[in-house]
Amino acid sequence: MKIPVIKKLVESFSQDQLVAAEEAILNEAAPEIEVEGSDEGEQLTHVMAAQFILAEMAAKGIDFTAALRLYTAKVRSSIS
Repeated sequence: MKIPVIKKLVESFSQDQLVAAEEAILNEAAPEIEVEGSDEGEQLTHVMAAQFILAEMAAKGIDFTAALRLYTAKVRSSIS
């Protein structure tokens, strides 16, 4: 997971575009938007993180940094 890549996705694309990219990756197709990552798994991680962060920013009226903290806390709790 690369935070600069996630930030770029959040700043550059809408939730709908990110959902479409997720679906494309899951269907082993190339997404219409550029998603950086060493493989499909990393690309999917970046897209899903960006979706979560955009949703939190909209729902809670918070900035990228606060939403990123929520996401990383969620990831940490899921692996511990």
